[in-house]
Amino acid sequence: MNVNRRDFLKLSGVSAAGAAVLLFAEETHALTSDLKQLRIAKAKEVPSVCPHCSVGCGLIAYVKDGNLLQLEGNPDSPISEGSLCPKGASAMQFAYEGIGKPNPLRELKAKHRKPGADHWDVVELDWALDRIAEKIKETRDKDFIETVNGVTVNRTEGLAHMGSACVDNEEAYLMVKLMRSLGVVYLEHHARI
Repeated sequence: MNVNRRDFLKLSGVSAAGAAVLLFAEETHALTSDLKQLRIAKAKEVPSVCPHCSVGCGLIAYVKDGNLLQLEGNPDSPISEGSLCPKGASAMQFAYEGIGKPNPLRELKAKHRKPGADHWDVVELDWALDRIAEKIKETRDKDFIETVNGVTVNRTEGLAHMGSACVDNEEAYLMVKLMRSLGVVYLEHHARI
């Protein structure tokens, strides 16, 4: 049989189209049964914002019976238009390792490691917050600078603050006010690091 190039391309195209039709017909039943039993069926859609950087990409969280089932990009977001970067696409790991299972790497209790210790002790949250406040006060008092060359500066160079994209303008304003009242001059945002 003598087949020229044009006939070979026609035969290849017909074969590929036929295979695609057969594969689609075979998968139709599986696709329709999957659609009937979607994991997010009857779940509440909750719009949110990705917590990774300052871009503020929109997320949609699907919540059912108090459990986070799925996170995906929000197509109504004017910022990201439904797309997410790799970090945003993995935001589900903040809450759950798998569907309905707590992430085993996520700490849910306050822990403290004493100097020289090789293990972490579980401590009360109130104690941990008081300890943080004590350390901030101790560091501020140790490194506080009142004047430089006769000019009043009232600052500390021993503390810094790292901002977050998952806070709104009002929260960011209050955090900056708190840091400035402590004399912190180094304010940064995690998206620039």
